[in-house]
Amino acid sequence: QKHLVESGGGSVQSGATLRLSCAATGVPSGWCTAWFRQAAGKEREGIAVIDGEGGTKYVDSVKGRFTISRDYDKEYTWYLQMNNLQPEDTAMYYCAWSSDEYCSLRADNYKNWGQGTQVTVSS
Repeated sequence: QKHLVESGGGSVQSGATLRLSCAATGVPSGWCTAWFRQAAGKEREGIAVIDGEGGTKYVDSVKGRFTISRDYDKEYTWYLQMNNLQPEDTAMYYCAWSSDEYCSLRADNYKNWGQGTQVTVSS
């Protein structure tokens, strides 16, 4: 059974840094590992994905500030390094995994999700 658990969220001031982690069990290594976020009253938005070859894609709003990475050493974990956080980054952040051959930032392509971790950025 696939199980994903996020951690690392919190409440920070504008300009701060956070690193989110997603610890996954029961999923094969590689494939598509992604981060999404959902702000209050808005649809879930794909923000970063890393594919089985290590290729990455980002939504324009986080390019240059956020970095997705993956670690196979101990357990299957992926990260989202978030620098220069802004109030518009406030949202619930979710990690997701997919065995699709093409790694997209569309939520409907992912069937395995964590429970979410809240990030709140104040000005």
